[in-house]
Amino acid sequence: MKMIGFIMLFIFPVLSKAQTNLDSIKLPKGFQIELLAKVPYARGMSISPSGTIYVGSRSEEKIFAVIRENLKTKEVVTLVSDQDEPIGVAFHKGDLYFSTIGKIQKLPNIEASLKKPPKPVLVTDKIENDRRHGWKYIAIGPDEKLYVPIGAPCNVCKETDTHALLLRMDLNGKNKEVVARGIRNTVGFDWHPDTKELWFTDNGRDWLGDDSPSCELNHMSKVGLHFGFPYCHAGDVLDPDFGVGKKCANYIAPAQKLGPHVAPLGMRFYTGKMFPEKYKNQIFIAEHGSWNRSKRIGYRVMLVRLENNKAVSYEPFAEGWLKNEDVSGRPVDIAIDLDGSLLVSDDFAGAIYRISYKK
Repeated sequence: MKMIGFIMLFIFPVLSKAQTNLDSIKLPKGFQIELLAKVPYARGMSISPSGTIYVGSRSEEKIFAVIRENLKTKEVVTLVSDQDEPIGVAFHKGDLYFSTIGKIQKLPNIEASLKKPPKPVLVTDKIENDRRHGWKYIAIGPDEKLYVPIGAPCNVCKETDTHALLLRMDLNGKNKEVVARGIRNTVGFDWHPDTKELWFTDNGRDWLGDDSPSCELNHMSKVGLHFGFPYCHAGDVLDPDFGVGKKCANYIAPAQKLGPHVAPLGMRFYTGKMFPEKYKNQIFIAEHGSWNRSKRIGYRVMLVRLENNKAVSYEPFAEGWLKNEDVSGRPVDIAIDLDGSLLVSDDFAGAIYRISYKK
């Protein structure tokens, strides 16, 4: 097992001891949460137009498909096994793209062969393959390009031309280009439904204390921006080693600070029709939770409200997986289901939850 695995198992119980009892989860009035499917170490999610949920599973080293009938879980099948930390999945026009350490692959025409999936087809192996922050969330943008983050291979280290950035490329892996730099480790991004501009979460560096720096929600209004890492964190914290002689004003500040060590991962704009109108085009963020803070923080789904393309509030939406320092779940990714309900993956409990609204 990789070193990161030892760290996580030292701090948290093994998967079999996690709980999916959701009675303690607090939601706004009118909302309900239920268990939709059990998927071992569920991470990234992507939903096809037919309603199949594709799920990456880093520790299980598999890609799963949750096959449904009328959006109710029918069965969970394994599509590929023995992959190297495959967390990112992106369904697009019949094909399922997925990430591993150093590779992007795809399963062509997967909907026609869920029970007998094809062998993975290599899209590219011409990306960095460091183990530290080497697992990759992926998504396909409105420009029909595949977006792939390359995390920093460290807690904090000198900037290079090949790390701490966001790539985009053609769907065949060609024509790679860097669209943003200064990103320590993003494990979730989405495009505003109206402006088509990219927003993304970023995990702040460790070992500057319990309360510094904050993790981030960032807004990429154009290509070529630099978001500060490793020189400036959270818009106003100069790094003690790499910030000497630098100014935070020279980098893009977060659209919203999310708190220290909350580990924000998946994020989605709400584009469904089930929730009340005030949730339209607002941002839901899955906070995986701290692993090295003296008092734990995160382990929840948060809501960032926008007005005129600016973040104006940051508030709890679903919380209760952390109680008196005991952990029962760790949200990872967010997806909008076909009926407008909100799906949340949880790698700690090995689950996918469904959050719905009824007047």
